[in-house]
Amino acid sequence: METIYKVALVIMFLVVVFNLGQALYFMMTDKDGGKRTVWALTRRISFSLVLIAMVIVGIKMGWIHPHGVGQ
Repeated sequence: METIYKVALVIMFLVVVFNLGQALYFMMTDKDGGKRTVWALTRRISFSLVLIAMVIVGIKMGWIHPHGVGQ
């Protein structure tokens, strides 16, 4: 279960980065005031919130372990 969960986290992170890149592309190419940039950034925020929730759930369930930097 831990490995599948970690793979899902990595995939979700890649989706967030993809949406950020997509928003940058739309911002540079769309000159007519379209809403594609706004929708890409909205999706990125939504996926980021899901990613944060997945990390919190993974830590609470014991599937992922914080390494304690600075202790």
